Amino acid sequence: MKLYAKSTIREIKDKHNFKLSKSLGQNFLTDKNIIDKIIEAADITETDLVIEIGPGIGVLTAEAAQRAGRVVALEIDQNLIPILKETLALYGNVQVVNADVLKTDLNEIIKGVQAENAELTGVKIIGNLPYYITTPIIMKILEEGTAADSITVMMQKEVADRIKSPPGGKTYGAISVAVQYYCTVTDVAKVPRQVFIPEPKVDSAVLRLDIRTEKSVEIEDERLFFACVKAGFGQRRKTLLNSLTGVCGIDKEETRGLLEVANIDPIRRAETLSIEEFAALANGLFRILREKQ
Repeated sequence: MKLYAKSTIREIKDKHNFKLSKSLGQNFLTDKNIIDKIIEAADITETDLVIEIGPGIGVLTAEAAQRAGRVVALEIDQNLIPILKETLALYGNVQVVNADVLKTDLNEIIKGVQAENAELTGVKIIGNLPYYITTPIIMKILEEGTAADSITVMMQKEVADRIKSPPGGKTYGAISVAVQYYCTVTDVAKVPRQVFIPEPKVDSAVLRLDIRTEKSVEIEDERLFFACVKAGFGQRRKTLLNSLTGVCGIDKEETRGLLEVANIDPIRRAETLSIEEFAALANGLFRILREKQ
């Protein structure tokens, strides 16, 4: 059965009287070429545990199951659980869990599966992410130190553009710095809106995020690093001298000194800073605060 075929999707919806939920951002992929690109990019092998976020009716799940040692699919919509049990009945290595990924401890799942399957040494995360919670999902995975090798996911093209953006552009922002701090980012595919049921109002893109074993820059305190990033982009039209003043209680003169030590012109704006420059600011701030103690 071709789960991605529009006729199959219609049959499943009719059989189970299933209605797509707008509030859950449900858009089912109907293009086999895109499905193959996602699976190929994820580089799934028989020694991998795959965690899928939002399996829908199991289009990606079925393809992943043919390569992976084990697949755990997290689906928030209870109405899709009986459908998934039916569409994935042939795959004994798939576990469907009715859960909200934002409220789920992924490391607990990983530990549990690996405890029973010692041969599963790799962990790959895949999915077609709901547009409205793409950023929270990705940041939860990264900030919680999820023991995964990579995240290969589809998202709104606009979000993908921000994540992969280099410094200096309008799309470069806090999410660019955050994801690139934790990961290397690879473009996988552009996905037109016409290949979904129902058709969304925007195009999509697939990125592969390889989680770094060592962060991209050395910093003394991650909290201060992200405080600088948040302050800089929180008022991105302001100069760094103005936007950073007040971060962790430092005054304008201390901010001026901080920028001078980091060799950063105080009239620059956050969107022009590289991750290395944000790291220099954070480490300088760390020293200022330590001296104040």
